[in-house]
Amino acid sequence: MSSLRIGVVFPGQGSQMLGMGVDVAQRFAAAADLFERAEKILGYDLLALQREGPEDRLRETQYSQPAIFVTNLALASAVRGLDRQIVATAGHSFAEFCSLVIAGAISFENALRIVDERGKAMSEAAAAAPGGMSAILGLDAAAVRAVTDATQARTGLRVSPANFNAPAQIVISGDLDAVLAAGEAALAAGAKRVVPLNVSGAWHSALMEPAVERFQRAVDAASFTMPEHIEVISNVDAQPYRSTDAMRKNLVTSIVHEVRWHETAIRLLECKLDLVIEFGASAVLAPMMKRVPNAPEVIAINDAAGIERLEARLLSEVGA
Repeated sequence: MSSLRIGVVFPGQGSQMLGMGVDVAQRFAAAADLFERAEKILGYDLLALQREGPEDRLRETQYSQPAIFVTNLALASAVRGLDRQIVATAGHSFAEFCSLVIAGAISFENALRIVDERGKAMSEAAAAAPGGMSAILGLDAAAVRAVTDATQARTGLRVSPANFNAPAQIVISGDLDAVLAAGEAALAAGAKRVVPLNVSGAWHSALMEPAVERFQRAVDAASFTMPEHIEVISNVDAQPYRSTDAMRKNLVTSIVHEVRWHETAIRLLECKLDLVIEFGASAVLAPMMKRVPNAPEVIAINDAAGIERLEARLLSEVGA
């Protein structure tokens, strides 16, 4: 295989779509194997859900999180020899579990069990405390935090930054009325746009506190090991893991903590990468990665044809 230093990133919730992973499972045995193993753990045919729908069910958190997790890894696992080229990895939100699997920190089975519990716990929390999320475009982090703090103080409702995706692309989350009020305040403060997100809960906010205990039990029941050759960058502090205790702590914290994606991407690129690959049904992270200063080449792989092109390229690098 090539001598490229490769970084791998995985998208999280919102990247799902009907039909994802189907052609990859048909074309590559390694991908098909993951879906078969997933069916035994989940108790339902995940690939059939992704192929046939209904699409509304695939968008439900308890189904979308396992679906995205398995599809992301099915795409990555289909590329022969890739694991020997990866030097660093990060996943957005719960997709950090994909990074931990690809780095050898946790088994596919154990990670899927945790992701399944996470999705169910978050779904229950969302049903108990309905909320919403909006993307604020055109304001920096300090301005967005000032808006959410002021809105929370004025309304008595919960709202806070949830995803720092880029310097001027920040998602807020919380009680629906507070999210709407904060959006209006953001526009008054100079935001270019406020985009309500089509989500079923207030992810990465205080409204997810009821999900923590169930999720923590699942994390505590699993075995983790420190990766030997691959850096896994955490969403919580934008730093590579240095202990399994930190893994457990940050994974549990992340369910209510903001996703520091832009800082995570910067730290990932400090690993002196030649190529960054996003494996997921949708190219969500690749466009953001390309805008990080001094970013190397960034590509998105989301289907069998993309895998075949990547394999051909990696093989060609051997003789270059």
